[in-house]
This record gives sequence, C-alpha cells and structure tokens, in this order.
Amino acid sequence: MGALAAALVAVVYPTLEARVIQPGDSAPSFSITTDQGNKITQKDFGGKVLVLNFWATWCQPCLEEFPALNQFSARVKDKGVVVVGVSADKSEKQYKRFIEATHPAFQTMRDQEADVASDYGTFMFPETYVISKDGKVLKKYIGIIDSFPELEKLVLSQ
Repeated sequence: MGALAAALVAVVYPTLEARVIQPGDSAPSFSITTDQGNKITQKDFGGKVLVLNFWATWCQPCLEEFPALNQFSARVKDKGVVVVGVSADKSEKQYKRFIEATHPAFQTMRDQEADVASDYGTFMFPETYVISKDGKVLKKYIGIIDSFPELEKLVLSQ
C-alpha cells in the first residue's frame, strides 16, 4: 500500500507545481474578453509580435510603468506589434475608473480570477512577456520594464 501511495505522489506531484513560462517556451494560449466585449485569443495576434503585460491598479510599480507602456504602445502599434494589458483587479469599479482616467493606447482587459496570469505562472506584478509572431516567448520582464528603447529594438527586429 505504501509503495502504491509513493507511486501516486511521484506521478501527481509534478502536476501540482505552478508552471512558470520562460523565454524559449511556447506561450500558453488564452481566451479573454476585452473591455469592448470582444473575445480574443493569442491566435488573434498571429503575424504580429505580442507584448502581454500583467498589471493591477493596486500595484504601485504597475502604475509607475503604465505611462511608459502607453507611450511605447503608441509608437509601435502601426509596426506589427500589439500591446495587451491584462489586469488582475477584482474591483471592476476601481479598474474602470483607472482606465477612464488614463485612456490606454493599447487593449486592456480585466482577468479578475487571474486565470491568464496563472497560466503564465505570473504572481508578481507587473510582469511582461514578449511573444514572437510564431508564439514563442522572446523575453520576460519581471517588475517594471527597465528599458523601453531595448524593448522597442527587440520587437521591431522580429
């Protein structure tokens, strides 16, 4: 009986560990509804580089990064790059107030249960993934993006 239990633990335990996505990995697929009511998936961005930013209004570093991310998005949106902001806010009211005040230049959505963030292994905010046209993670930024010129060079070289 003990051997059977040990075998079961050996098989099940690895599936309980959170998957953390790293550069070189295939980006997990996702399906989420945008603020405009459109359901989008990662496949909707085929042929474009995707910059996927996880954030929340209660996250001070996220709020500090937001203006630079907004400017970056405006610079690259016509160059084959899509920026998507996924908020982990549980409060719809607080989230909408922030979006209305900041008018992001990129698509935003609220993932109140953090399902998409969980699929990426994201639990600290902000966290940003640069995903190639073929769905591979090129770069992962944990915390505030340290160099938007470097990010811009990366996405435009793809």
